[in-house]
Amino acid sequence: MRYAGYVVEGWGVGELMLDGDTLVHSEAPKPSAAEPPGSHWLGERLRAYFVEGSLDDFLDVELDLDGSTPFQLAVCEALRELPYGETVTYGELAALAGHPNAQRAVGSFCAANRFAIVVPCHRVVAAGGIGSYGSLGVAYKQRLLELERAAL
Repeated sequence: MRYAGYVVEGWGVGELMLDGDTLVHSEAPKPSAAEPPGSHWLGERLRAYFVEGSLDDFLDVELDLDGSTPFQLAVCEALRELPYGETVTYGELAALAGHPNAQRAVGSFCAANRFAIVVPCHRVVAAGGIGSYGSLGVAYKQRLLELERAAL
């Protein structure tokens, strides 16, 4: 297992856990006094996303999805194909994944997402507003959507 990171001015330090070039876990950048451990090409691409507004879709990044259910795989695939700057509701994502009316399960998937930005759960919004964004909070999610110029 390899740990790497990247620094994004104004955002903080992001972290990556990799098995070879397979992404096992990633953390979006957050304020930290710690220096990131090493560098990696994926960290540079993520930094470009935050700094330059890179339209990178990260579809070529291999994810460690071992142990995922068929439902989780379908949601992950549908979400990864959602274009930069677009949003969907939890219900719409469930339908795109072939599981209409599974919006609560989609919410659980997003809450447990371990591939920040690469699997863009920040693009999933509640039917009545922006929705939550885990420990990083709604303001962080709003900032990501503004970065992508997403209409809400």
